[in-house]
Amino acid sequence: MKEIIAWAIALLFTLTVYSQQPKLKSAFNGKNLSGWTEPTDNKWWSAENGILIGKSDPDKKGSILWTKKEFKDFEFETEFRYVEGTVDSGIFIRNDKQQIQLGISGSLKRDMTASPYIAGLGYPVEAQNIQEILKPNNWNTMKVIAIAGYYEVWLNNIHVMSYTSDSFIEQGPIGLQVHPNNNMIINFRNIKVASVN
Repeated sequence: MKEIIAWAIALLFTLTVYSQQPKLKSAFNGKNLSGWTEPTDNKWWSAENGILIGKSDPDKKGSILWTKKEFKDFEFETEFRYVEGTVDSGIFIRNDKQQIQLGISGSLKRDMTASPYIAGLGYPVEAQNIQEILKPNNWNTMKVIAIAGYYEVWLNNIHVMSYTSDSFIEQGPIGLQVHPNNNMIINFRNIKVASVN
């Protein structure tokens, strides 16, 4: 019952947010990593011709690129493209314990794009109809809404997932990942974010 009430409140809040049309602002200038916390001895992230490139390092240590700004409730949009290798990436929600998966799950060995990964739980729900919607070798769009622990995802303008987390944190940055132990390249462009609180 508690979960149903929490879900209903989050859904009502989502509808309220949409009625107010939060103004998305660019979070990536297409030229450099301004606005992001560049990792020390950065081998993973670069910007070229409007594209943010995430690439595995030779030692396969992986990296998370974090926004400098922290967010509470937010809407995040990006275009992404799987370029090379076994892409295992994600959009991290306020910390490194909760994310929306992009690409192949290292634990499940299959594509779990748009599904939430929650540390300690794995994938509590699976996004719907991803095989039909995802264009693996082309640009795709993803929109993520995070209102407290309530997460919603749209892939290529189709709603594919809703989930309520009991272990969310209230505020933190948004991250993009190059997963450890993989050879991979992923591209992002047109990255936008809006606070909705």
